[in-house]
Amino acid sequence: MTFQVYDTTLRDGAQREGLSYSVVDKLAVARLLDDLGVGFIEGGWPGAVPKDTEFFRRARTELDLRHAVLVAFGATRKAGLAVEDDPQVRGLLDARTPAVALVAKADLRHVERALRTTAEENLAMVRDTVAYLVAQGRRVFVDGEHTFDGFRHDPGYTAAVVQAALAAGAERFVLCDTNGGMLPSQVTAAIEELVARTGVAPEQLGMHAQNDTACAVANTIAAVEAGVRHVQGTANGYGERPGNADLFAIVANLQLKLGMPVLPEGCLEQMVRVSHAIAEIANIAPDTHQAYVGAAAFAHKAGLHASAIKVDPLLYNHVDPAVVGNDMRILVTEMAGRASIELKSRELGLDLAGHPDALSSVTARVKELEAGGWSFEAADASFELLVRSELPDAAPARPFALESYRVLVEHREDGAVVSEATVKIRVRGERVIATAEGNGPVNALDEALRVGLARHYPELREFELADYKVRILEGSHGTGAVTRVLVETAGAGRDWTTVGVHPNVVEASWHALVDALTYGLDRARAQDGAPA
Repeated sequence: MTFQVYDTTLRDGAQREGLSYSVVDKLAVARLLDDLGVGFIEGGWPGAVPKDTEFFRRARTELDLRHAVLVAFGATRKAGLAVEDDPQVRGLLDARTPAVALVAKADLRHVERALRTTAEENLAMVRDTVAYLVAQGRRVFVDGEHTFDGFRHDPGYTAAVVQAALAAGAERFVLCDTNGGMLPSQVTAAIEELVARTGVAPEQLGMHAQNDTACAVANTIAAVEAGVRHVQGTANGYGERPGNADLFAIVANLQLKLGMPVLPEGCLEQMVRVSHAIAEIANIAPDTHQAYVGAAAFAHKAGLHASAIKVDPLLYNHVDPAVVGNDMRILVTEMAGRASIELKSRELGLDLAGHPDALSSVTARVKELEAGGWSFEAADASFELLVRSELPDAAPARPFALESYRVLVEHREDGAVVSEATVKIRVRGERVIATAEGNGPVNALDEALRVGLARHYPELREFELADYKVRILEGSHGTGAVTRVLVETAGAGRDWTTVGVHPNVVEASWHALVDALTYGLDRARAQDGAPA
C-alpha cells in the first residue's frame, strides 16, 4: 500500500495553548504544507467549529493543492441516532472534501464512562458511520482514540474496534497514543500483538502520537518499522500539552535514515522554509534547537568539531544540512580554536586562510573578549567587524570618532520620564555636536548619534532598531554587575546583531550601537560599490 504522510497542524496542532489561527491563517498554512508535499491536510471540524466550516467553504475556491488531499475531521454518529440524521456527520459531507477522518473510541473504559453507551453500540457507531461515508464517495480514516491504553486494558475489545472500522471500508485505522504515555518498545509490541490478534495487515494501520514522554517522533518511527504505512504529525510538533509528533522530524527520519521517499522529489529541501513560515503565522518564535529545521540544528561551538568539519563537514553532521534547506553554522565563543574562527570567517565571506597572523590575532582577541563577558555567538555583525579590523587591508575602524557623550534622565513634574543625550563626534574632519531626546537613555543616545551622522551618512534613515536585549552576566552581583547588550538592527532588506559589554549598561549599549551603525554603513556602501 502507498505510504501516507498525514498532517493535522490545522486541527490537532491548533490545540496548542496560546495558538489561534484565523481562516486566512489556515489557508496560508495549508498552502505551505502542500509545498512540503504532504499527502493529506486535516483542516478542522466542520459543523462543530464555525471557523473550520468557513475554512472548508473558502478552500473549495481558494486552495489549489498540488500534492495534498484535504480532509475534514469529525466523529462517529451519536449513540442511538441514525447516521443519516446526525448533524455533525452531515457537516462532514457538507465540507465536500475527498476524505474524512473519524475519531472513534477504542478504549472500553471511555465507551462506558465518557460516551455512556455499550460496547456493542460503539462498534455499531463505527460500522455505520464508516459505511455511510464510504457509500457517499468519501475516503475514510478512523482515528482510534486511546488505542494503546485501551489495548492494554481490554485487548479483545480494542481489536474488535479496529476490525469493525476496516471491515466497514475505512482506508486506514490510526492507532492513537492519545495520552502520549507510550515508549517505542511498547508501541512495537502492541502493533505486533494487534496484527496477530486481528489478522489485519500492518499496512492498514496508521500512527498518531502525542509527546508527553518526549517519545512522539520515536514512537512514530517504531510504528513504521513495525509495518505501519500511515503517519500523522503536526508542523513543529504543535499540539495540546507538550504537543504532537513533529512532522518535520518524522519525514526527515523516514526519508534520510530509513531511505523511504515519503515526500515528492524536491520537497524535503523546503522543510526549513515551511517550518519557519508556519511559526511566523502562528506567532510563535521558531525553536532554534529543533531537530533538522532549527537554526542551531547544525551549529558547532567546540573547536574540536570545527577542526574536523574543516576536513569534512559530515564528520560532525549526521546529514548534509542542505537536504532539508538548512545551513551549517560555526559559533564563535571562548571554546573556539583557529579552525572555528577560520570557518566562521569563511561563512561571512572573509578568507583568513591566507592570513595566518590575522587568524591568530582574531582567535586570541575573541578568547580575551569572551573571557570578559562578550559573546559573538549571536552577534555575527560584531564578529565580522572584528575580523575585518585585523585584515591587512582593513578599512578605517569607524565612520566617526567619539569625543564624548552624555545622557541625562529627567523626571518631570507631570510624571513623565524623558532622557536626553548629547554626543560630540568627529565625522570626516568635522566636529559635530548633536542632541536628542528619547524614551530611555539608550533610545536618546541612538537618536543623538543618528542626528550627528545624518548629513554625512543619509543611509542611516533606512536603519531601524528592531530589538534590544540586556543580560546580567552570571557571576556578577547587584547594581555593579557586568552587563551584556545585544542590539538587532534592520535595514536595506536584512537585519544584523551586534554586542556590547560593560559594567555600565549605557556604555555597553553604546558599543553595540556603534557596531550596528558601522556594520550597516559598511554593507550599504558595499552594495553601492563605494568604499566601505
